[in-house]
Amino acid sequence: MFVMGAVSVHAQTTTTTTTKTKPAAKKPAKESETQREIRELREQLAAQQAQIDSLRQQNASKDTAVSTAQQQAQTAASQAQAAAAASQAAASQAAAAQQQAQSASSSSQQNTNDVNTLKTTVTAIQTTNAGLAQTISDTKRDLSDQIESPSAIHYKGVTITPVAFAAAESVFRTRATNSDINTPFNSIPYMNSGQAYTSEFNGSGRQSRLGLRVTSKVPWGTMTGYYEMDFLGTGVTSNNNQSNSYVLRQRQIFAQAALNNGFTFTGGSLWSLVTETKHGVDPTTENLPQVVDPQYHVGFDWTRQYGARFAQTFAGGKAAVAMSIEEPQIVNYTSSTTPPDFFVGNIGTGGGLYNLTNKYTNNTVPDVVLKFAFDPGPGLGHYEIGGLVRSFRSRIYPNQTSTVSSAVGAYNDNEVGGGAFLNIRFPMSKYADIGLHMMGGDGVNRYGSSQLADVTVRYDGKLEPLRGLQGLFSMELHPTKNLDLMGYAGSEYAQRTYYIVNGTVYGYAPPTISTAGCYAETATSNPGTASPPTTGTVFGGAPYDPSSSCGAQTRVITEGTGGFVYRFFNSPTKGRIQFQMDYSYFVKTAWTGTNGGPKATDNMVFTGFRYYIP
Repeated sequence: MFVMGAVSVHAQTTTTTTTKTKPAAKKPAKESETQREIRELREQLAAQQAQIDSLRQQNASKDTAVSTAQQQAQTAASQAQAAAAASQAAASQAAAAQQQAQSASSSSQQNTNDVNTLKTTVTAIQTTNAGLAQTISDTKRDLSDQIESPSAIHYKGVTITPVAFAAAESVFRTRATNSDINTPFNSIPYMNSGQAYTSEFNGSGRQSRLGLRVTSKVPWGTMTGYYEMDFLGTGVTSNNNQSNSYVLRQRQIFAQAALNNGFTFTGGSLWSLVTETKHGVDPTTENLPQVVDPQYHVGFDWTRQYGARFAQTFAGGKAAVAMSIEEPQIVNYTSSTTPPDFFVGNIGTGGGLYNLTNKYTNNTVPDVVLKFAFDPGPGLGHYEIGGLVRSFRSRIYPNQTSTVSSAVGAYNDNEVGGGAFLNIRFPMSKYADIGLHMMGGDGVNRYGSSQLADVTVRYDGKLEPLRGLQGLFSMELHPTKNLDLMGYAGSEYAQRTYYIVNGTVYGYAPPTISTAGCYAETATSNPGTASPPTTGTVFGGAPYDPSSSCGAQTRVITEGTGGFVYRFFNSPTKGRIQFQMDYSYFVKTAWTGTNGGPKATDNMVFTGFRYYIP
């Protein structure tokens, strides 16, 4: 095309020159063949040149159009890029605006939060200041209270907590027992005794109590010492005649080591494990009848004596099991005929620090008590079940008779007794608690409040434990926080046990025993020959041992009691002052003898006014 372009340009130049020098029109000459060919070639070249020019123009137009399109595309791209940039800038501006808005909102929220935090801080500071002021005031008051009225005394590494109350108490009995406020239930007189025809009133402050608890925390647990005394003991010169000279008496004195794993050892003088407790088997939580009488109530099982108690709590403190070995004694040995060939003990000796007028039995092993206690939870009551094993020993002389003394072939005999007990305490509501307490077995009467006979003796000198039963039902009402009402009903029973050998009757309460003289007051058979008589007791027998005209032996003793306790003032820092009154009715029924089974009754009214230290 470049070559053709060059040829075309040359031809155009030639044509232009010829056109300018064209002469006046002449008569065309006749072309030759060569000229015609040349002319046709030229025409073809001119046509081609025209096509080339057209093509050039078209190409130029196309180039222009392409250039324009490219320019337009570039412009559009630039515009698009500018629009994108503008859009991005707008988006950036929008984001910036949004961020600024968010920042403003956050700043506003932060300002609001800061204001709220500041308000809260100010309020907290005000509350803290008020609380601090109150704490300072409370601390000053607590320190003042601890200085002026401490709940316990801290000495070195131990805490000492006092336990005490002062009491003014009285008892009126329609049938005299020659007793202070402590009632010997089995000594209520039959109608053969002059005491059955005289009433008695006695006032006493002897149950006033002194005590303290000493505790010390150590890494492995807690050590405790407990002391508790009252004035219900008697000395050789004790009397009410002028000086009221009664002696201080040991009630409880024990030591305790309680480990962190729930195991506890307690040793000393304490309540027997058969006694109901308020929680677990914990000493000093004994649940006693709320009566003035320090002998408590017929049907209530208890002793206070030496004990070594091993206890373990489990189930999160809801259950406990304990075993105790306790001081053994045989009480009120009784037999219609006493064989001459045995003994069970002797009176105390002065050098041994025993009472010179009391009888003590020679025991081979201690009493053993096992108990399981369960406390399912608040308001669900307290439950106990247990048993005890006892041993009774006598020294027997088989070759001794009432006329011949002989120690040949002497030997010791041991008889085993024991029984089971159950204690249930259930709160019917926050206003009422009911309780049921039972014990039964052979040789268990020592643990009953009435102290019926534990054993009798057979014809061969061997001891025979008596079957005994004790039961007590209790209801305690709490209508207000200052008033308690209570009612109790209890009985104790000793089974008739006897032997007849060669016409001689041995044992407890045989039906052949004479009861003819149990129903009417009788005079002594020989009041004495001196003038005036010097026999001391003229009518009837001593209230503790009915006259020989009445040989009746107790079958069952029953007591019913109703009373109230009213607390005039009760403060955890000032103490408690209260008044109490109880009424009790007793019936003692003997086993039938030759003239039936006599009964002894008594009505008793107790009052108590006490102040308990806080």
